Amino acid sequence: MTDNADNSEAGKLSNYHIKTLMLWASELKPLISWIDDLNLLRLSVELLHDSAVWLIEARCPHYFINNCNLVSDINILSLETIATRLMPINNLWLSWWFVDNYIRKCSQLCPDKISRLLDDVSSTVNLQNAVLAIIDWRLNTTLYDVRNAFASTQYHITAVSLSVPIVNCWLSELMKISNSLPVYFIAVALLHVAFKIAQNNFNNDLLDSLSIIVGQSFCPRRYSSRRSSELSLSKAVSLMKAVDDSPKSRNTLHLIAIELSKAYLYRTLNYEDSDSDSTYCLTNVYLAVLYYITGHYQTAIDHCTPVMRLQDHSKCSSCVVQGEILPKIDDGIDIVLGLAVFYRHVRIAAMNQQQQAHHVTVFTIELFAHYLHIKCMLVTECQQPSDTDISNSSTCEVQSYVKYIADMQQLFIVSSHVAVSHFTSFQAVICYVQ
Repeated sequence: MTDNADNSEAGKLSNYHIKTLMLWASELKPLISWIDDLNLLRLSVELLHDSAVWLIEARCPHYFINNCNLVSDINILSLETIATRLMPINNLWLSWWFVDNYIRKCSQLCPDKISRLLDDVSSTVNLQNAVLAIIDWRLNTTLYDVRNAFASTQYHITAVSLSVPIVNCWLSELMKISNSLPVYFIAVALLHVAFKIAQNNFNNDLLDSLSIIVGQSFCPRRYSSRRSSELSLSKAVSLMKAVDDSPKSRNTLHLIAIELSKAYLYRTLNYEDSDSDSTYCLTNVYLAVLYYITGHYQTAIDHCTPVMRLQDHSKCSSCVVQGEILPKIDDGIDIVLGLAVFYRHVRIAAMNQQQQAHHVTVFTIELFAHYLHIKCMLVTECQQPSDTDISNSSTCEVQSYVKYIADMQQLFIVSSHVAVSHFTSFQAVICYVQ
């Protein structure tokens, strides 16, 4: 088909035209056409005849875009020439075309005694014998080829220099060979990173590569139009989402993800464009959360303190703590988030609004910093809340926020995604009623 089309860029036929034909056929042909008397040759011949009709009529409607003809720029004479060659195709012709274009090429990879069997395929029996010989040879050599591929790949993996494009390429290509090779690659890469850390050579490139290894997909930095601090913060958020909520079920990769998230957050603070109050406060709060869940309560307090000391939080009004990315802190936060999710769901249903991608949160940066500060203080002092704690200024401030939220006529909701792990709406309602 492509050989008979004109040579201009706009006038080329391609596999996309055949894929489009297949999409329309799968939608328009009844199910019985695909399952009754299944014959690959028959189906292929029918599709080629359908494509000939389309070419004669100079139409190939785009499957996804309305009023888009994929052959409108191709010369009519060229289309008709192709169509006249497609129409006479039948099962016998297509069978021999397949033998000449595929089976003979496969036989060329075989030893001479096997490839010579295709010299005489004048009968069906001879053709079957030739094909069976090719298949048997391939089955007998597959394990040997796989062993050589594994040995060669393992040798080259040990010499790989880590960078984001290289790690992405290797992980995707190794998966095509075997599921075990990416595991081997990750193990070698982690050893490489550990060696670099021991030599104090851990840099930003290794940090990004390590993030890819633990399962995060990041866009190349040069293609991003976002500020450096925002991009680094978004990477930290992506890693926080990957952390399992249950401390008991966290494996080594989860712990690495936590440490990488901390590293990206510290990188965010070091960028020159991170001097805005909103980025500074949000980054410190997320660092406090990560240190809290790993048991470093005093460090968590140290990150909450500068947020609490900030006098003016007006610039932080557009920034909120995204509840759905937070690892497990306590049931109280989950219950509040669950009620917020349930409220939004009821409100959308009651007002017949269209469901959109949203995240729900009721935590401003300042409020969450105060709350987490008290949680850490209670743990470090090993005591339960008392009258003295209630009289504490920060505690009173949190209580004032709680009263403010309780007195609001409309719940404070901000858009983004709602994590499934926080969809505890019905449980939260039951607890609330009780």
